[in-house]
Amino acid sequence: MFGPVFTFFRLVRAAWTLARHDAMFPVEYQAVFPAPARLAGRLARLVAIRGRADNPGERLARALEELGPSYVKLGQVLATRADVVGIHFARGLSRLQDRMAPFPDAEARKVIETELDASIETLFAEFGPPAAAASIAQVHKARTHAGETVAVKVLRPGIDQRIRRDIAVLRLGATLAVRLFPASRRLEPRAFVETVARSLVLELDLRMEAAGASELMEAAVVADNLHIPQVIWPMTAKRVLTTEWIDAIPLTNIEAVDAAGIDRVKLAADLTDAFLTCALERGAFHADMHAGNLFVGRDGRLWAVDFGIVGRLEAPERRYLARILHGFLTRDYDRAAAAHFDAGYVPPHHVRADFSAALRSVAEPIFGKRADEVPMSRVLLQLFEVTEMFDMHLQPQLILLQKTMVQVEGVCRTLTPAHDMWEASAPAVERFMRRELGPEGRVRDLLRDMERIHDSLVALPVTLQRLTDAAERMNMSDTGHAPARRSWLTGALIAMAAASLAVLVTLALSGNLAM
Repeated sequence: MFGPVFTFFRLVRAAWTLARHDAMFPVEYQAVFPAPARLAGRLARLVAIRGRADNPGERLARALEELGPSYVKLGQVLATRADVVGIHFARGLSRLQDRMAPFPDAEARKVIETELDASIETLFAEFGPPAAAASIAQVHKARTHAGETVAVKVLRPGIDQRIRRDIAVLRLGATLAVRLFPASRRLEPRAFVETVARSLVLELDLRMEAAGASELMEAAVVADNLHIPQVIWPMTAKRVLTTEWIDAIPLTNIEAVDAAGIDRVKLAADLTDAFLTCALERGAFHADMHAGNLFVGRDGRLWAVDFGIVGRLEAPERRYLARILHGFLTRDYDRAAAAHFDAGYVPPHHVRADFSAALRSVAEPIFGKRADEVPMSRVLLQLFEVTEMFDMHLQPQLILLQKTMVQVEGVCRTLTPAHDMWEASAPAVERFMRRELGPEGRVRDLLRDMERIHDSLVALPVTLQRLTDAAERMNMSDTGHAPARRSWLTGALIAMAAASLAVLVTLALSGNLAM
């Protein structure tokens, strides 16, 4: 009964926490805020605690840490976009990536013993203190009795209830945004929150993360340089995940990467190619690729950890995405526009040529330029204006992909400001286009359509029987003409079914031949 009331007060608490940290409308950015925001900022600073931090990013990070793990996830995305929020701001946010305060070692041991139904001494020959702590879990380095070094991930105690409370607040915030700011409906805030909520709930079951790691390991086979640690299934449960230990350098430590002699330019290209290859070729990708989840071995091998959020794309979305990216890469904006219309991303009442021109206006000024030559904040603003002009709504099925693309591009910029996203993306997109839309893809589509036709043929007798039974029931009241009418209806139904099947076969064949 009081749930909605409590949720509302939690939303108020979130606003209060941001205000106390001077993180709602930071004083450093007053000049760029509109007048209402400047006024709100002045009012918020009346309750702000002085001397929290000179860096507005660090103040926001501390506020988000206080608010909870769901808010931390937002901060992690912003931390990768120094080009949008500024280098100083992003540096302050970077504490969110892998340097959260750990919970007591004794509590972690208790969770492990309860989940695995054995003592720590029975499970491990050595069990070390927390090696890393994040918003939802922390990791311990351990050694098994067989001599294998492993990483043991343990969920934070009480995190389940806190996540669910956070989700309720986010849902309320999205609902209020839609009601108070109708223009926000185009961004589908409620669909966005539901996508985030689903991913957060899945992160609360580490067996699902283990399954995600296994799936990504299979997907990474097609990538040139992406490696996933092996899951130790006998030591994995709902609140405990055990994997092989990776002796590598986190991408948050650029100085150590340089000291190891790692080629940062190649590493950025590998990261971009690996992400797109997995997404396009296998339809599965790591959907939380901030720098704290990425490591590089001294041999240059790229490793990813933390598989609580796995993004998945169905075959149609992968094709539309490839067509759009290929259109940009080849500067064929008509083709990119056609893919948007075919996918339904742009409402059909708009003119395709106009949208093509809009895409050209965004892409041409930045085509072939390095990351340090692209004012990304201005590009994002222009993209937002284009989506508003053409009534484009946020696509729920692409939310995780879009978020991860932002993260990956941000990490690549950190590795090398001269990163060329166009050049790094081209190989993965071109490989997919050749395979999917070339002769091999057409044959595969034809076989897939033939399977559907086969399934329809198998189901046809049952369908006809059901239709015949329905016809008999319709004619039960008219006994004099029932046999003749039943025969006529049955024949008509069979003819209709046969005609439908013929149309299905024709469309399938003609569709593949026309591709």
